[in-house]
Amino acid sequence: MKVKDPGGQTWRVCRRWVPWRRRVRGAFDWLPNLPGGDDPISMVLSAIMLILFLPVILLAVVAGLEILLVLLVLPFALLGRMIFGRHWTIEARLDWTPVWEESAGSWSQSGRAIQDVATAIRQGHLPPRNLPPE
Repeated sequence: MKVKDPGGQTWRVCRRWVPWRRRVRGAFDWLPNLPGGDDPISMVLSAIMLILFLPVILLAVVAGLEILLVLLVLPFALLGRMIFGRHWTIEARLDWTPVWEESAGSWSQSGRAIQDVATAIRQGHLPPRNLPPE
């Protein structure tokens, strides 16, 4: 659920579907725009930029592999939550940065908790930071 606080900042309050938080963020935003052209100078510039941005490209590949891993593990995590009755964790993110999280109980309890936290944020009662800054 996306809400705005009285200061105009965007908060996202949601369930965390997997037992961990993603660590690699914004990898695809750093991909370089290679110069285009058919001349030899453009080819040399493209090769140099490719070498310079190789770590960024590798980070993007790792982020893509992490997304695939999440998609592979997600059905098992959901099944485990249903079978073993594991509690859902809700989190509040300021834009995309996780700020606060808390265990919220079952599916319906976590839904009510999301509504309560979103209403509190709209009224200006921001959740306290209980996660280390990234």
